[in-house]
Amino acid sequence: MVGRVGDVFKALADSTRRTILDELTDRNGQTLFEICARLASKHGLASSRQAISQHLDVLETAGLVETRREGRYKFHYINTRPLEPIVERWLSKPEKDAGDRPDGGAGTDGERGPA
Repeated sequence: MVGRVGDVFKALADSTRRTILDELTDRNGQTLFEICARLASKHGLASSRQAISQHLDVLETAGLVETRREGRYKFHYINTRPLEPIVERWLSKPEKDAGDRPDGGAGTDGERGPA
């Protein structure tokens, strides 16, 4: 699992790949041509099809994108399942008592944090 989470973080580290995921969230099941066109028109990203294809390969290796072929077309779909271990690890845990915080529960301005 650790290697897989590392692949996810590597994939998300690049702003172009995050934008690709945003586009697939907005409209799932796009071809490479459609993704390139939307990136150029909506975001001003004039990357080559080869560059976008390489970004999609990184996303697919991380499991964040799945593909399906229909004839000569390859459709790309977002897959959020690889994000679940990250959410479980850091975002789904209930807040500890403020007294357990390293700063003793105080905010940066010295005020007590939320109860």
